[in-house]
Amino acid sequence: MAANRKSSRRDFLKGHSAIDAISELAPDIPAERAADEPSYLIQIARTAMACEFQIVLNAGQHDGATEAALEALDLVEALEEQLSWFREASELSRLNRTAYTEAVKVEQRFFSLLQDAVAISEQTGGAFDFTASPLWKLWGFHRREGKHPQAEDVQTAMEAVGTRWLELDSPRGTIAFKRTGIEITLGAIGKGYALDRCAELLRDEGIDDFLIHGGHSSMLASGGRSGCADEQRGWTVALRHPFKHEQRLGEITLRDRALGTSGSGNQFFHFAGKRYGHVIDPRTGYPADGVLSATVLAPNAAQADAFATAFFVMGLEETLRFCQARPDLGIVLVCPSDQPGSIEITTLGIDDADWRNLS
Repeated sequence: MAANRKSSRRDFLKGHSAIDAISELAPDIPAERAADEPSYLIQIARTAMACEFQIVLNAGQHDGATEAALEALDLVEALEEQLSWFREASELSRLNRTAYTEAVKVEQRFFSLLQDAVAISEQTGGAFDFTASPLWKLWGFHRREGKHPQAEDVQTAMEAVGTRWLELDSPRGTIAFKRTGIEITLGAIGKGYALDRCAELLRDEGIDDFLIHGGHSSMLASGGRSGCADEQRGWTVALRHPFKHEQRLGEITLRDRALGTSGSGNQFFHFAGKRYGHVIDPRTGYPADGVLSATVLAPNAAQADAFATAFFVMGLEETLRFCQARPDLGIVLVCPSDQPGSIEITTLGIDDADWRNLS
């Protein structure tokens, strides 16, 4: 059973019952492979950032591991209070309200996150852009009520999008907006950042073997699962099919690496016979198409999440060109094939031994 509250936060799992519990809460962990593994697991979960966060540990491996995992989940809640676009009292909301009228000093780690986000936006030519909130709202996705705007409204919203309107002052740790209408939202990088902070806390406590899962789109693996044949390789997780959610697309083995997946399988609407997903191309102002899902393996989870969004927007050819010069990244891109209802999977930067195609 999951531990969602302080009164029942622990669950020591063994054998098939462990796999049942983890599969229910984190279905991207492949039960059929893990069922024969004899090792014990501890799994702790809590709802935050509109998803379920889980930390999976090898039982009995580290003293105090459960307490450290609970502390890590407490940190996720604190980061949500700081970074949430939906909470008026958050540091992010305060920044959005006041950064045009005055430079706003923010917490040091928050400032570093903004710097990293700007860098990824610049590297991807704006395919990842955390200032695209005006477009996101214009298309109705902030309320999960998709609507098709007029072309002139898209153009107006585009005028308030772009990291060129941000002024980050490193010595002072401040950020200012250069024009009205600018808003920052960290939905495409915030979960990954939270996983990175959790991993940092666990490692500071001497815990090196764990898997952290944030919803079905963000994972971070450290070390390996004890007691299994491929322990030295890491943790094996499964990718979901982009539109057949009950079906697994493939399995990836992660060790000291993060994974992020971007897709529009859950948030979309139809207008005039065309499907529009919630991932918007900040360069055009319209929802991206051409890719069904983009999965990225990266050194940390913030990068994995941000690049997954960027590559979903960039499409197959542009992404392949980009990744040829980035050996630190691995990708699994799923695109529609010429045959209706079929898909094509492209991988790059992933060892054959770490990828198993199940489609």
